[in-house]
Amino acid sequence: MVTPEDYLAVPYVLEMESVEGPDGDWVRRAEYPELPGCLAEAHSTLAAVEKLEELRVQYILTRLERGESIPVPRPPLRV
Repeated sequence: MVTPEDYLAVPYVLEMESVEGPDGDWVRRAEYPELPGCLAEAHSTLAAVEKLEELRVQYILTRLERGESIPVPRPPLRV
């Protein structure tokens, strides 16, 4: 049986970019593309990743509670 901890251990590709915020300041945007809505912005890279991780955990646990499937991450690029 697959546990919530098993789902939370699945590695997803994290995308990070710097974008100009509405106030003109630059912020870091972190996102898990395979997990819809899992996007966070902050002034520091670390803060953006921390916010994103909270969203990822919430997203996965909420889908499991609803009986919904969890998106499968794309395979890593082969070099």
